[in-house]
Amino acid sequence: MKILIADAFDASLPKRLEKFGEVTSDMAELATAQILLIRSKTKVTKDMVDQAPKLKLVIRGGVGLDNVDIPACKAKGIEVMNTAAASSVSVAEMAMAFMVAIPARLIEAHMAMKEGKFPKNELKRTELFQKTLGLIGAGAIASEVAKRALGFGMKVIAYDPFLSTHPLADLKTLDEVLAQADVISIHTPLTDQTKGMFNKDLFAKMKDGVMIINTGRGKVVVEEDLAEALKSGKVRAYGTDVWFSDPPAPECPLLSAPNVFMAPHLGASSKENLLRIGDTVVEILSRFKI
Repeated sequence: MKILIADAFDASLPKRLEKFGEVTSDMAELATAQILLIRSKTKVTKDMVDQAPKLKLVIRGGVGLDNVDIPACKAKGIEVMNTAAASSVSVAEMAMAFMVAIPARLIEAHMAMKEGKFPKNELKRTELFQKTLGLIGAGAIASEVAKRALGFGMKVIAYDPFLSTHPLADLKTLDEVLAQADVISIHTPLTDQTKGMFNKDLFAKMKDGVMIINTGRGKVVVEEDLAEALKSGKVRAYGTDVWFSDPPAPECPLLSAPNVFMAPHLGASSKENLLRIGDTVVEILSRFKI
């Protein structure tokens, strides 16, 4: 079989895949590829599928499949899989990094000291201890966040319309989570129902001064509405690793809004996670029959 690696994986992966057949990263060979490996950058559109008559399997290294046209693949008999479980710890640690750093004022403290200042009295910290964390979406990544938050002494509540119970979080309605949470961590997939879900109406239902962490999908947030909520102080801070586009457009209102703490989509990019993704890809191909 021919395996086309379209995006960046661990450098060891091409060699590991040679036992399954020919491995290439040349997109000009799409027409003869039977297996396509992608991460977030490559979009598997209907047009791409039409250009790949021999394609049998698309593997997305990561969580979610919103960059794959599933109906187009299904119409051509192409199976689509991802490596969701591999990324859970890595993305959860990114969410916790924001959750710890923002109330601890670590970023402002670091930048001030780089400028020769010593703002010991100016920067006032708050703690996570005994605060309420609200998870929006309570799947694998959110569950890893819940484990860590409980270790900080937080109360964990969650909204997930697809679950009736959760081993770590107290499941509630969406309105209850919004009203009770001091910190909201977003872990929803991008669907027609969740796109633009976090808008001015939802922000109005939240506690004043809430902190929002987004390591899920950038497009679930209405950026203009969030920028206004940050300016008014309704939202105390927004920590995000995900964007409407990678990279965000220069006119993205969040780039200039106050109290936005940003990362360039690094959540699943840990060395350890890339190795785990590779392990899962090898496992999938070991079982896949053409």
